[in-house]
Amino acid sequence: MDDNQGYRLSDLAARVGGRVSGDPACVIHSLATLQTAGSGQLSFFANGRYLKQLRESGAEAVLVTEAFEAEVQGSALIVADPYLAFAELTQLFDWRRAIRPGIHPSAQVSDSAQVSPEAEIGPGVVVGDNVSIGAGACIGANAVIGADSSIGAGSRLEANVTLYPNVRVGQRVLIHSGAVLGADGFGFARESERWVKICQLGGVEIGDDVEIGANTTIDRGALENTRIERGVKLDNQIQVAHNVQIGEDTAIAGCTAIAGSTRIGRRCTVAGMSGITGHLDIADGTHITAMSLVSRSISRPGAYSSGTGLEPHQQWKRNVVRFRQLDELARRVRKLEQALEHISTEGQDDDGC
Repeated sequence: MDDNQGYRLSDLAARVGGRVSGDPACVIHSLATLQTAGSGQLSFFANGRYLKQLRESGAEAVLVTEAFEAEVQGSALIVADPYLAFAELTQLFDWRRAIRPGIHPSAQVSDSAQVSPEAEIGPGVVVGDNVSIGAGACIGANAVIGADSSIGAGSRLEANVTLYPNVRVGQRVLIHSGAVLGADGFGFARESERWVKICQLGGVEIGDDVEIGANTTIDRGALENTRIERGVKLDNQIQVAHNVQIGEDTAIAGCTAIAGSTRIGRRCTVAGMSGITGHLDIADGTHITAMSLVSRSISRPGAYSSGTGLEPHQQWKRNVVRFRQLDELARRVRKLEQALEHISTEGQDDDGC
């Protein structure tokens, strides 16, 4: 099998533990959607709504479950979970080139840094004192690695990533462009009419197999470290404040903000544009829907939502007015309940009860 010429379908089947129905020797050179796929391309079918597209697809081969094998016009690659198999196979066609070990002449690397000869240090990179960079790591152009930081084997920092001092990155971590790890947490003490800065003395710890999206920021801890555990996936433009802890295999979508000292459990999902206030505990297995505001701890796993759904503007304005009246309405209902209780009690007394 020659990667430049593509992959035989039989080899792809072996990689994902599948079975070929059709031509096992056909060569796949790229992936595509059911609608656009043609000769030499592999697609996948994982949603019944696209059955018509499956039947009409010109794909060379399609990842399907056994139940839909007969619907495929070309060859079929039969697997238990087509979407998962598709995810695994995308890694064979990733646009990222293999790393080229060595240090670019324009990089500035401290004499006290320990850089594996099997790592790649790109143009314009700055590596500070006492930094450790493991084998197979790739540091993209103009990235800055602050003093006393470490980057584990096989990790990749894309262009313009910034690690402040004392940031520890595990193995096989992917950090996208513009991400900043280890900036000061937002800590100030009030003195009369001015703010006094609280210096942030902790660091940041990133576990193995974490992915951090573009322009996401993870602040350093005030005294102890901010910690992102193994397998966490963070989307673009997420704010993680100081001393936050995010548990293993949790996934958080874009534009979410997490305030300081909150602990999010394992295997949670947080949808986009959510806000989580500080000093909370979120149970393992919690799922928070889009644009939710979490202002109290969650002790039981499950799905949680807040906010209101989309509605016509005039109806929304009327509902806003009603919302403002809720407190007064609740007071009036309570008074009515008390009056009814009083009347009921008097009636019982009249009956000699």
